[in-house]
Amino acid sequence: MTKNYSVTEQLRDGRPVEIHALHPEDKDDMLAAVGRTGTQSLQRRFFVAKRGFSEREIAFFVNVDFVNHVALVAVAEEDGRKVIIGGGRYIVTEPGKAEIAFVVIDDYQGQGLGTLLMRHLAVLARKGGLKELIAEVLPENTAMRKVFGKFGFQTRRGGDPGVVHLVLTL
Repeated sequence: MTKNYSVTEQLRDGRPVEIHALHPEDKDDMLAAVGRTGTQSLQRRFFVAKRGFSEREIAFFVNVDFVNHVALVAVAEEDGRKVIIGGGRYIVTEPGKAEIAFVVIDDYQGQGLGTLLMRHLAVLARKGGLKELIAEVLPENTAMRKVFGKFGFQTRRGGDPGVVHLVLTL
């Protein structure tokens, strides 16, 4: 269904960005994007200072089935070549519900990329029959909380008091 998903959008500054389904062959570009992402941004995404991934983690991130695990990447052109500048995914945690998360490399933050990724993932989640998207966000991650707020995510009580638990009913 979504394995061939691809759309072209524009960042706030007018630069074109392609949002497409993540494929296993994107692995090296995805890892390069992680390398270009600041420590604070990675901590906001993974909740720990993360610099590298095990082979098992990498396999988990790139081998998505587009049913229970959907992942999109955003690609922009830099110096004549296409590079991944961000991504988002949702993973079904129980029937009808999925957890959603994003990361945008620092140079592209504030350009509306999180909003674009969220919009496309919400469409795919609805098409996939999901009823609820759940996001776990660190309290200091105001930019991501703002993105989720735009889409109508509501704060709910979660298991961890150090994390903001947000829910969107689709």
